[in-house]
Order: sequence, then C-alpha cells, then structure tokens
Amino acid sequence: MPQPAAPPISPPRKVSELVVEHLTDLVERGEWPVGSRIPAEPELVAQLGVGRNTVREAVRALEHAGILEPRRGDGTYVRAASGLDAAIGRRARTSDALQVLEVRSVLERGAARIAAGRHDDGSLAALRAALDAQEAAARDGGEDDFRAADVAFHAELVRSAGNALLAELYDGIDHVLVRTLATDAHGRHHRDVPGHREVVDAVTAGDPDAAERAVEATMAAVRAHLVAQAAGTAAEVDV
Repeated sequence: MPQPAAPPISPPRKVSELVVEHLTDLVERGEWPVGSRIPAEPELVAQLGVGRNTVREAVRALEHAGILEPRRGDGTYVRAASGLDAAIGRRARTSDALQVLEVRSVLERGAARIAAGRHDDGSLAALRAALDAQEAAARDGGEDDFRAADVAFHAELVRSAGNALLAELYDGIDHVLVRTLATDAHGRHHRDVPGHREVVDAVTAGDPDAAERAVEATMAAVRAHLVAQAAGTAAEVDV
C-alpha cells in the first residue's frame, strides 16, 4: 500500500524577511510612530545583531512598501503605520480632496454611531481627553500644535468605535487630507468648526443619531472651506 507523501519542507526564511517583520511590528505597535525618524543604520545593526546589508535590504523593502521614507541628508522616517495605511494613502493622494473628505466623512460618521452605541468608559475618557487637548491648543497653541491636536481628536473618535480595521482605514485617508489642508488659513478656520464638543456629548449620552449629526456639521464646514480654498486658488490663477 503506497505511503502518503511527506509534506514539503519549507526552505529557511531569509534573515532580512525576519528583520522586515520585526521593524514592521515596531511601527504597528507605535514604538516607531508615523513621522518619527528611525535609528541610523549602524544603530540598527547593533540592536538587531545582523549585518549591514541585511538591515539595508529590510529598510529598502519597507521603503518600497511605503511604510518608510528616506530623506536625503536627514535619515529615514516612518511614513505610514502599516502596509494598508501606505496603500490607502497612495490611492487617496491621486484623488480629489473633496472625494477624500467624502470617504473620511462616511468612516467618521459610522465610527461616531458605533462609539455612541458601545458607550465604553475607557474610550469615552480618552475621547474627552483628546477634546480637552484640542480646545487647549485652539486657545493657547500655535498652528502646528492645534493641527496635531485636531488630528489626534478625530483619530481618537474613530478609535473609540473599537474597530482596529476601521481605524487603520481612516488613518490612511486622514493623513492625506491633513496634508491637503496643512495651511495657516485652514488652522484659523478650523478652530471655530462646530461639532467637536457636540459629538463628544452625543457619544457620552449614547445617542448615535446626534453623534452622526455632529460629525456631519464638522465635515460640512470643512467641505465649505475646501470649496472656498479651491475658488480662491482659481481666482489667483485667473489674475
């Protein structure tokens, strides 16, 4: 009677593949946050106990994936929190800003509804803390401080839905929109956008409809600003 075939033997994995997994894990866990500069190559070689070529190959692979970004004369920076984040970001960068905003609005309104339905105490505390930081930056911070606090608030709102995939999808889109709106004019305008305090109150009250309405008020104001910004740019070109 014929013996069953033995399972194929998998070849040993390349060390560079293991290094890629390790570096990716550092990014995904937030030990290397988006925007931060990663350690220089000699430091990585010492930390990981592998050769310089292995580190170089792993870093290059993550650059091709869009997770890392080399900056000439300034090192290598984390560009995206994951491969999915990078892929979404690449696609969103080729889209009109209003289309990106529409997708962001759908995700954020849905997240607000879910968060209001969950009514999780830990998430609510984190959301209120993010709002307090945003309002403090609006009063006392510079444009960069306020923009960072505003981005953090919206990201925390989506995280409060308790769905990691939803949060990752949102981050990939939001990074692109933030870059699109990264102007002093946007900062001054957005400080007075309605809906931030209202959405936190609605989520705290467990009212999904009110939470969605509050998000829509915020998105409508941002949409109006985008339209006005585009009209102003067109007028400058005509002149």
